[in-house]
Amino acid sequence: MSQEQEPRRRFLRQVLAIVPAATVASGATLTQSACSSNASPAATASENYQPTYFTAAEWKYLHAAVDRLIPEDEHGPGAVKAGVPEYIDRQMEMPYGHGKLWYMQGPFHPDAVPEMGYQINLAPRDVYRHGIQACDAYCARNHGGKTFAELDVAAQEAVLHDMEHGKLAFETVPSRTFFSFLLGNTKEGFLADPIYGGNKDMAGWKMVGFPGARADFMDWIDQPGVKYPYGPVSINGRRG
Repeated sequence: MSQEQEPRRRFLRQVLAIVPAATVASGATLTQSACSSNASPAATASENYQPTYFTAAEWKYLHAAVDRLIPEDEHGPGAVKAGVPEYIDRQMEMPYGHGKLWYMQGPFHPDAVPEMGYQINLAPRDVYRHGIQACDAYCARNHGGKTFAELDVAAQEAVLHDMEHGKLAFETVPSRTFFSFLLGNTKEGFLADPIYGGNKDMAGWKMVGFPGARADFMDWIDQPGVKYPYGPVSINGRRG
């Protein structure tokens, strides 16, 4: 298959190379283990999942947005079918969502260089709440009263593009910051271990050829170039 025929697969492989899946899994493990029993890792993705943090309107927005970031195509399921919205909703009730993993005391300097760390007094769950509200309000003003989820695909992608490049002026949270959270968490939900709500049926791992949490690869160390023949395995032992 040529590179032109698999842009999404190539993109996800690059993501996996930049942010190793082990790192994603360990980060998710940290947020899960530090939270209450309501966020047990045993709670895997479900088709009937009901959000615990996002409102009905926010839930529609989240589905529409992640569907544009990783759409379903001939290479496999997209973010929605892989359970990414569920992953993000679960994270909002974790220490990560409440900003408990970072230093969140002032002073804040929004114009500081990235090396100075996070410079907004909003936890991730608040970034989502204010960001979704601001984006839907922008869409309503500029698209005949329609919310983001009600726009056609081309209009949705244009809005996301403008958010990514900071072209939309949101009052409470910078649009670029909101987009950064949205994109980063979508990648995580697509590639993290399924026990955290996303990567349903290990769709992300199968797409990039990641074998998951297998304990032993000794038989394959001395076989360079040989395709690994086994499917992925979750931390909880479930096989894909």
